[in-house]
Amino acid sequence: MKEVKTQFYTFGETKKDRLKLKSGILFGPVTVAYETYGKLSPAGDNAILLFHALSGSQHAAGINKKVPGVGKRWQEECRTGWWNGYIGPGKALDTDQFFIVCANYFGGCYGSTGPCSINPRTGKPYGAKFPRIEANDMVDVQVRLVRHLGIKKLHAAIGASMGGMLAVNLAVRYPEMVRNVIPIAAGLEVSTLQRIHNFEQVYAIESDPHYNRGDYYDGPGPVDGLALARMISHKTFISLAAITNRARTEVVDTNTKFKTYPLHYPVESYLLHQCQKFVKRFDANTYMLIIDVWQCFDLLQDTGAEDYRTLFAPCRDQKYLVFTIDSDACFYPEQQEHMARTLTRCKVDCQRVTVHSDKGHDAFLLEPKLFTPHIDYALRRG
Repeated sequence: MKEVKTQFYTFGETKKDRLKLKSGILFGPVTVAYETYGKLSPAGDNAILLFHALSGSQHAAGINKKVPGVGKRWQEECRTGWWNGYIGPGKALDTDQFFIVCANYFGGCYGSTGPCSINPRTGKPYGAKFPRIEANDMVDVQVRLVRHLGIKKLHAAIGASMGGMLAVNLAVRYPEMVRNVIPIAAGLEVSTLQRIHNFEQVYAIESDPHYNRGDYYDGPGPVDGLALARMISHKTFISLAAITNRARTEVVDTNTKFKTYPLHYPVESYLLHQCQKFVKRFDANTYMLIIDVWQCFDLLQDTGAEDYRTLFAPCRDQKYLVFTIDSDACFYPEQQEHMARTLTRCKVDCQRVTVHSDKGHDAFLLEPKLFTPHIDYALRRG
């Protein structure tokens, strides 16, 4: 695989150039960590903006051994691009034809400005002093990057899971900026079950005595709280069938911190192993920040539109490809059905494809062969 490097774009170093958050706060400087694949056409019209999922990064393809400033969080599992099977010559996102951009979210922990970044005014991590942000703020930072790169109009905005929701936010707030929109295993709204799962994770982290309201960078950090939060979410990302199959190869590790409960089953050891890996590569404040963005996602509120007809009226020149994963227990199929039905009712060109997989929500990461023909067709049709 080709070796790639993360690039950085910084803006907002002067008051005039700062990012205006939805809350009205002016924030800066902002650094965006991003990677690109392929070449931008002379007309600047062959670009695809790729939004990652909650705990993803800018590293979507190839091998990236080290990201400056990220340190030990850049673990072995981070080094191979999370969408490597989709990006490259002849793949779904064909680098011989398209210029692909993927950026770590504003608020992230893989090189973009976030709670664990150094506040230039104090010389210490922002921690609890990092402002609360919303979907609009994340998308506005991506738009700044797109314009900085000389992209005049995006051929497509693609995102999976929460990234799919952000792709739609971009499409409705900057309708003139994007031609094709491909949300994968996402939704127009946050479901009640998602809000419950998200709140459980917030509670897990907040309850860890080492969280210290977000100011923990001089101490051990909320490792247990973050691990429990990941355990709560992991069971929605992977189907029970996939968890059962994976757990069969796990060794039951009896050497845990549990004093009274002995591990009995491989699935218990499997979950512990997944959580222990995750806490080494992710920041708890970033997790809380992005969960909050997801929890409060509201397209009508974010745009000021009265209803979906008003919201999507400027989007009638766009084309949507909406993906459902039939075994998804995070964004259930009803959410994509609602999205497709709403788009059609609003006279926006929309196709919906159901992918049949036993892998659950994470099928979009694990099974490119199921998605590639449809993505390829949507990108090439214009």
